[in-house]
Amino acid sequence: MANAIRTSTFTESVIREMTRVANEHGAINLAQGFPDFPMPAAMKEAACAAIHADVNQYATTWGSKPLRDAIVGKYDRRYGMPVDAEREITVTCGATEAAAAVFLALFNPGDEVLIFEPFYENYGPDAILCGATPVFVPLTPPDWQFDAAALEGAITPRSKALVLNSPHNPTGHVFSRAELEAIARICIAHDLLVITDDPYEYIVFQGEHIPMATLPGMRDRTVTISSLSKTFSITGWRLGYAIASPDKTSAIRKVHDFLTVGAPAPLQQAAAIGYAFDDEYYQTLSANYLARREFLAGPLRDAGFQFAEPQGAYYFFADFSALSRDDDVTFAKWMTREIGVATVPGSSFYRPNAAEGKRYVRFAFCKKQSTLEQAVERLGKLRAAV
Repeated sequence: MANAIRTSTFTESVIREMTRVANEHGAINLAQGFPDFPMPAAMKEAACAAIHADVNQYATTWGSKPLRDAIVGKYDRRYGMPVDAEREITVTCGATEAAAAVFLALFNPGDEVLIFEPFYENYGPDAILCGATPVFVPLTPPDWQFDAAALEGAITPRSKALVLNSPHNPTGHVFSRAELEAIARICIAHDLLVITDDPYEYIVFQGEHIPMATLPGMRDRTVTISSLSKTFSITGWRLGYAIASPDKTSAIRKVHDFLTVGAPAPLQQAAAIGYAFDDEYYQTLSANYLARREFLAGPLRDAGFQFAEPQGAYYFFADFSALSRDDDVTFAKWMTREIGVATVPGSSFYRPNAAEGKRYVRFAFCKKQSTLEQAVERLGKLRAAV
């Protein structure tokens, strides 16, 4: 019996594949975006305490009350955005599951979903899995901004939503208020939903993170997705959430219930205390990532890479065409094997067979200083090796 046709239209995660390639060759993994340093000790202790207190059975399907209340407090304090803990939040197994549940809950076969390109690799498969069609709108290097006319030109009667990721993976672009207002005007004019993917919202170096839902006219037409993974360096805990109007939340919760039932109960209990950290924690988080960006930027340029300074998140989306005429996959695997530094091929952030991504690789700098120092030492050998 043949496999479902939909599975032939996308590949497994290239990001996670490159981690396996890095492990195979003993390379420094600057591919997958997970920190190699410890998470906050207070959250570790809270997780252990929750387990020992027998918080080990199912939590409420759409999220434990302490975590939902903590999320409400976060949006109130940081953004002045009211959220109803009982009717508007669905806690999920990471933002990855949140996005899948949102797409499956809100889109029908034949619907079109607008996605800025380059894009995080999950968005296209999320659309395909629910029978929708991804429609790509370019972000233009070197500053990775979009053209409003091009966005409007991509809209058809089948268009239902736009996906917005800011700070942006892989480019590090932080969408400005003017950009967000332009997107909001277009979406209101064409009756489009906006799905925001905000896992890097606390990691901003230039500008600010502005939730789309806080703009006039956008509260009920925005689904806000975020995760705790990057904020608290707990990518393995798989905790995320979706915030939406009550009618959309009802549909999202149904899908979530039958995808995973719920996120891990003791980890939800422990994660709630993270949002009680004072402002210093979040300021230090961003400042430490800025220092890592500054440390790695010079050596990358010295090695021959070209890129725009990321305004947020923790990636360099780097053009290697001055170094090699190879395509991105060949170059990334060669560099992993021969230089000992793993990256993600840029084409994984573009539609299949798109030429634009084949001159880029993505470096993740969410690593210990010692890890970055080893990477810089190895990258110093690159020019002589190509």
